Amino acid sequence: MSHLLAVASALPGPPREQGRISDVVVPLVAGDDAGATRLLRRLHAGSGVRTRHLALAPQDYAGVRDFGHANDLYLRIGTDLAAQAAADALAHAGVTAEDVDLVLFTSVTGIGAPSVDASLVRRLGMRSDVRRTPSFGWGCGGGAAGLARVHDHLVGHPHDTALLVCLELCSLTLQHGDTDPASLVASGLFGDGAAAAVLVGDAHPAAARAQGPEVVAARSRLYPGTEGDLGWQVGATGFRIVLSAGLPDVIRAELAADVEGLLAAHGLKVGDVTRWVVHAGGPRILDAVSDSLGLPDDALAASRASLAAVGNLSSASVLDVLDRTLRSGAPGGSPGVLLAFGPGVSAEVVLLRWSATEG
Repeated sequence: MSHLLAVASALPGPPREQGRISDVVVPLVAGDDAGATRLLRRLHAGSGVRTRHLALAPQDYAGVRDFGHANDLYLRIGTDLAAQAAADALAHAGVTAEDVDLVLFTSVTGIGAPSVDASLVRRLGMRSDVRRTPSFGWGCGGGAAGLARVHDHLVGHPHDTALLVCLELCSLTLQHGDTDPASLVASGLFGDGAAAAVLVGDAHPAAARAQGPEVVAARSRLYPGTEGDLGWQVGATGFRIVLSAGLPDVIRAELAADVEGLLAAHGLKVGDVTRWVVHAGGPRILDAVSDSLGLPDDALAASRASLAAVGNLSSASVLDVLDRTLRSGAPGGSPGVLLAFGPGVSAEVVLLRWSATEG
């Protein structure tokens, strides 16, 4: 087992109303195309997003036109956000940066070598011999995949402390003049932010006082033939989103077998799960999850609340949903499922068990 001690999020700037963001983004993306303008405003209004946090003031996106400029902003602004989320998570967990034995960093909206986690070691005061695992390419699945890989490490190193950090500045991937339907959807769906989680192994002294859930097990799945349904095309102007309209159908058809298989291996069924922690991929994604698993209407309330308040934070999204779920409580000793989807198409499913003192 591994034990979650704390989760924290860091969001840039104030929450900005979706309509005001649309007023700035629509001309940059649609230009003088009246049809694209109407479609874009309709997509923004139907995204399930009420407010978002952005790395820049909305009016400043007009000046971001090449990949180099966008990536410089990602490294400067993003490193500050990642450091804030990590420091807050460590403080809430009651452990110091020097206690961290493994830091896993994931992001898919910018790149750096050395990666952002190397900067966090110095900024936060982690030991110079800390193990680092930077990851690029998990996409929206990164928070769940990162949690699963941290769990794997802690099962083998039960005395260790691990820090998971997810950073995404999705707005910096905005492609001017790109009226492809996927880009139009993305321009109204994704928000910016970082999130971090602190976990310890079974033999760590802090495991006995953990108020968060235990990570019991995890399962990963790649769905064959779906490589073109979700991801990035990388070009001179940066990351251009690949987002198939058929993605919800893949989830609707495939997800139940994976979730039910993981639950069955631990003597559980879907109806036993009291909390569903699902990355806020958008209304159609959440509907597909609900349909596939036959969930009650309120099962994904935390995911829909996260989507409305901050948009889809990509890899950081599922940790934001987890944070909201922790604050609302759960029946002690009951199972939970955390899941997210990424390029591949891939599904990452994590089985949780809430602390006996929870709720």
